[in-house]
Amino acid sequence: MSVIQTDVVVIGSGPAGYVCAIRLAQLGKKVTVVEKADVGGVCLNRGCIPSKALIHAGTMMDKAKHMEEVGITVSGMKLDFNKLMNWKGDVVKKLTGGIAQLLKANGCTVIQGDAKFLSPNTIEVKSSAVSQTLQFKNAVIATGSRPAQIPGFDVDQELVLDSTGGLSQNAAPATMLCVGGGYIGMELGTFYSKVGTKVTVVEAGPQILGIVDADLVRVVEKNLKKRGVEILTSTKVKAVKKGAKNVEVTFETAEGEKKQTFDKVLVTIGRTPNSENLGLDKAGVRVDSKGFVPTNNKQQTSAVHIYAIGDIAGQPLLAHKGSKEGMVAAEVIGGLNTTYDVKAMPAVIFTDPEIASVGINETEAKAKGLQVNIGMFPFAANGRALSVQEPDGMVKLISDTKKGTLLGCHIVGVEASNLIAEATLAIEMGAHVEDLALTVHPHPTLSETLMEAAEVALGHPIHIFKPKR
Repeated sequence: MSVIQTDVVVIGSGPAGYVCAIRLAQLGKKVTVVEKADVGGVCLNRGCIPSKALIHAGTMMDKAKHMEEVGITVSGMKLDFNKLMNWKGDVVKKLTGGIAQLLKANGCTVIQGDAKFLSPNTIEVKSSAVSQTLQFKNAVIATGSRPAQIPGFDVDQELVLDSTGGLSQNAAPATMLCVGGGYIGMELGTFYSKVGTKVTVVEAGPQILGIVDADLVRVVEKNLKKRGVEILTSTKVKAVKKGAKNVEVTFETAEGEKKQTFDKVLVTIGRTPNSENLGLDKAGVRVDSKGFVPTNNKQQTSAVHIYAIGDIAGQPLLAHKGSKEGMVAAEVIGGLNTTYDVKAMPAVIFTDPEIASVGINETEAKAKGLQVNIGMFPFAANGRALSVQEPDGMVKLISDTKKGTLLGCHIVGVEASNLIAEATLAIEMGAHVEDLALTVHPHPTLSETLMEAAEVALGHPIHIFKPKR
């Protein structure tokens, strides 16, 4: 068994791990990255990137079906599902190949295999070919998460799928049940509905996308129902019975039990941290009751020379949050006075239309008894939204009633994922709603909706009528 000496071991090469490794190398550290599967982690290989590629393709198909309104007739359109999957794979390969090249160019060594701590300063890496021991000064745990399982659901990636299987089908099924109305289920469910699948969503809670304010969810729900998506809230799956080519599902509803048969069942009820089998106890690293690794604001674990970043370090499970934590951990190890002090963490749900949020929402504000001012502006009153046939949605600003400080921004509408960055910067800088209103926005653009929502909050909107207070 060979022994390798290194300054830092980074376990995992997803958006948290590879960012951390590159920054460590920039700071002069000898870095060894251990990856048990593919460089880029779940996000690039089986999550964010492939799902957004498929969602884009579904959106293009959907738009083509509705172009007669502007004088364009599309006929004979068909989907080559295998070609779509190959294209998605090519997108993934370009990005993962680029990450591998960046790691190499920065002098990082990548070892393939499963990592396990033997002691606070030693890990063993096992692959099918060889076993190696790494001795390190610092380690960074960036092992991510995996789809959560429901007892009784046998995910076989044939009839019963998790998110990984949902991204790798050979054809669009005629019918699909999405178990869980969270962001993963709604994103994939939206894609499949656009390419011809009859989709049913079952959610145990009172609404889909339960963490989002109801007025934003209603816009997405309305569009889903237009496409024939059936949404069953306050409903639970009681039993699943696989047949040769389909699945019989028994639902528990307020009206009693119901049975329905589907070609595919997609299970997306959340994610579970990958903290088992790492030997964390031998390293002196504490794990909480849910399997996450608690950290301080420097990303240090209970063993201060070992760091945790990304999904393994806890909520929110967002790629960009992991990347930020990776930067913090690298700079702390590199001797810089850096802490994780993020004030505004944006989140995006790639439904149709998209939902993007940052800061506190109205539901949270009410629960905390905060006195807030709400400014809302509809996309239907925005020239750019109308000219690109995307009138559905709104911008919703939450601000402190007395100080006028921006506390939150929530957008449902086309390009919400790109628009949210402006509000994120505003909250991070402690800006007031008035600052957004006074900032000249280019016309005609979707970004004007933020300025207009700020003017609504201040009581003097131009492009919608609001009675005087």
